Amino acid sequence: MSGRKTGRENLTTFHWGELAAQARAGFSERAAGVSRLVQPLLPGGADDFLAHQNLLFVGAQADDGRLWASLFTGPRGFVSAPDDESVRIRARLDADDPVEPMTRRDGRLGLLAIDLETRIRLRINGAATPLPDGLRLAVEQSFPNCPKYIQKRSVARGRDSQPGERTTASALTEPMRELVAGADTFFVASASETGDPDVSHRGGNPGFVQVLSPTRLRWPDYAGNSMLMTLGNITENPRSALLVVDWATGSTLQLTGRAEVLWAAEGSRAVEFELDEAVHRPRSLPANWSAPTPSRYNPPLPA
Repeated sequence: MSGRKTGRENLTTFHWGELAAQARAGFSERAAGVSRLVQPLLPGGADDFLAHQNLLFVGAQADDGRLWASLFTGPRGFVSAPDDESVRIRARLDADDPVEPMTRRDGRLGLLAIDLETRIRLRINGAATPLPDGLRLAVEQSFPNCPKYIQKRSVARGRDSQPGERTTASALTEPMRELVAGADTFFVASASETGDPDVSHRGGNPGFVQVLSPTRLRWPDYAGNSMLMTLGNITENPRSALLVVDWATGSTLQLTGRAEVLWAAEGSRAVEFELDEAVHRPRSLPANWSAPTPSRYNPPLPA
């Protein structure tokens, strides 16, 4: 995302890391063409879209500089847009969630509203103010993303068991590795060098995330909107975070570490992620989800 905004005049859409990544990929002209989608206001129809959601993903940077990703949950209507400059969230994260402390103070958050049934998504970044029952985000950037690589899912049933005890590790355990290796979806939080966070979606066929070791992952960077905002953030600031959801059980795996963009000579790209800490929270979501309908855009895995 672009650097912290102090007004609407004389601002460039992209910061230097994004411009460098776009140039390296040969996307500068295309990115400039779609940059008009990035606005300091919510787009038309955002209020109805947000009011329909029961998930809202969030990325934040802790005081120690580490990035974390998580998600708010609630009944439809828990997210709203009182006007085109703000988002209201009436929900709290669980006390054992690494992102929870960052939602109880003034700070900067990246949000992603994604409707898994319709494959529509909207990224919203800005300054957050805590409220007794949640928070308010003053919008500084919002932009829609294409539906590519989103696996279609719907809520199957409510959770009939209590959340389990959180566990932490400095390396992925075997069950964690199996969850990551079988994932068709994850969420990645990143931030610019000035600490402006963003959270985005990544999807593909199961196995598109490679577990290179208990502390190192790699995934391909598939063609998307050409703005390369996540890669631009990583170019400036390698600290990043992943969120992997076990949709069948409602458990979540939160990873924080550092990422690096790998540029291949033929123009393809990949990202490698080195783990600092993993947090597994069993049955932390209030619902279980259906089996996915894969996106028709998912590239085949290498033989």
